[in-house]
Amino acid sequence: MQTLRDKVAVVTGGASGIGLALVQRLAAEGMTVVAADVRKDALDELGEHPRVHAEQVDVTKYESVAELAERVIDRHGGVHVLCNNAGVGSGAEGFIWEHELVDWHWGFDVNVWGVIHGIKAFVPHMVASGEEGHVVNTSSGNGGIVPFGDTAVYATTKGAVVTITESLYAHLLRAEAKVRASVLFPGPNWLRTNLWEAWRTRPDEYAKEVPRQTPYPSLEQLEQIMAERGVDMEWTPLEEVAEVVARGIVADQFWMMPASDSTDTSIRARSESMLTRSNPTYFREWK
Repeated sequence: MQTLRDKVAVVTGGASGIGLALVQRLAAEGMTVVAADVRKDALDELGEHPRVHAEQVDVTKYESVAELAERVIDRHGGVHVLCNNAGVGSGAEGFIWEHELVDWHWGFDVNVWGVIHGIKAFVPHMVASGEEGHVVNTSSGNGGIVPFGDTAVYATTKGAVVTITESLYAHLLRAEAKVRASVLFPGPNWLRTNLWEAWRTRPDEYAKEVPRQTPYPSLEQLEQIMAERGVDMEWTPLEEVAEVVARGIVADQFWMMPASDSTDTSIRARSESMLTRSNPTYFREWK
């Protein structure tokens, strides 16, 4: 896309964290931005902004996303940028074979099916319009590049997002559409988002059957654990993530991945393991 000004964007998970930073950055570029989120209380806190419109949506339900697409197109005439950004952790504990199925369902329904539902509901309209457009799907270095060894559900969902986006990119090219796609790896450092506290608003339909053996870790607790190990955690401002997205859309950049020595090391380690057919040794741990 040559310019973002006077275009329309939809951002899921747009009421907080990375999504809110994207909403604010795209609005600053002169876009009309629909901040879509499942949490009405968070949407109510957005306040008044001439270019930002709040819409409640549940990305786990295709009907909800399809209705959102219809409302946005009816009210704003179309969609040019779609950011499939909504995401949650899973709350899974123990070894992967000990994870509750409901943890897998919740993680996949939001992180994977949410992306699929967004593509299904919005992209046909974007392609049919004949206008330039862009889809940005949020992955993570955790799973999208190499997995943290103890976050199987989340890492698996974010690995799936990469493959979905690669397939979407290939199909858009084959269809000779003016729409492009990108996969976002927020970072390269730790991020202060509500992902860590998604469990507080976990829907009843995904309620855990077995109580957690340990409390959900907060960011503050994680910082304390790392400090006790002598690790000084570095944080990437969310505004920098949004800047990467805004610049990446205009530049038609598929891999929205900030430069980072640690990221590059992980990519090389995984690639080398595959090329040499050697067993993985690149797993990362955060506990």
